[in-house]
Amino acid sequence: MRDRLTDALYGLGWGVVKKLPEPAAARLGRTIADTAWKRRGKGVLRLEANLARVVPDASAERLAELSKAGMRSYMRYWMESFRLPTWSQDRARRSFDAIDIHRLTDALASGRGVVLALPHLANWDVAGVWVTRALGVPFTTVAERLKPESLYDRFVAYRESLGMEVLPHTGGAAFGTLARRLRDGGLVCLVADRDLSESGVEVKFFGDTARMPAGPALLAQQTGALLLPVTLWYDETSVMKGRVHPPVEVPETGTRAEKTSSMTQALADAFATGIAEHPEDWHMLQRLWLADLEERRT
Repeated sequence: MRDRLTDALYGLGWGVVKKLPEPAAARLGRTIADTAWKRRGKGVLRLEANLARVVPDASAERLAELSKAGMRSYMRYWMESFRLPTWSQDRARRSFDAIDIHRLTDALASGRGVVLALPHLANWDVAGVWVTRALGVPFTTVAERLKPESLYDRFVAYRESLGMEVLPHTGGAAFGTLARRLRDGGLVCLVADRDLSESGVEVKFFGDTARMPAGPALLAQQTGALLLPVTLWYDETSVMKGRVHPPVEVPETGTRAEKTSSMTQALADAFATGIAEHPEDWHMLQRLWLADLEERRT
């Protein structure tokens, strides 16, 4: 019953929100965010606990302000995502502005494959739409298997309608397909600040140990693709901002595991820079650090 209700609510969002005028959708998002924040549910409390690690000197009042702004940012993500399929080509082109985008475009122009690795900052779907419509570059990504299956199918259909090739996270075949796309000079985009396999690489992240997926680093090693961290943020405008960070190079020496560890730590450091600058746009409502995950098991 809960799965069917979840699927129905998402279906309602895609069916109704996309028909609203943009200002009305934005107001609705803020209202839902503020209501959820006042209720202090598990997601809000976890967001606040995560933000306390990002901004360790923040007072309780400051953390409350950040978590409220974080919920508004999170709901902006959903309101935009529900409306993305209705955006015109012009709206998509005006939706995003990135610093040092030449790092991506130059690599693609040279025929080299590129892996873009991002944290859960702002709205990576908006950036993806900008890449497919403004740059005219298709890309491949991986989606987490959601329950119910019908909800996962909605997400896949939604992202494919935006010009993305979507592979399931589970199954094992995804890595091989991603590697082939990269060897052909293609683009792969991966959200990479939270390990879903429980077998990721341990990194130091805001002073404590977390796990992040090894996939981006392994793909770069095996295919020769350029690995580029990207961070995103919102400001007071309707145009999302972003930064393409310097490439994470494959170390010249070391075992594959050592190279993967070093590269994943470099990704984590780039993510931390962007998150620290815009903590309210980091949509991490789940446990991430190993200490928090172990606490839940006890």
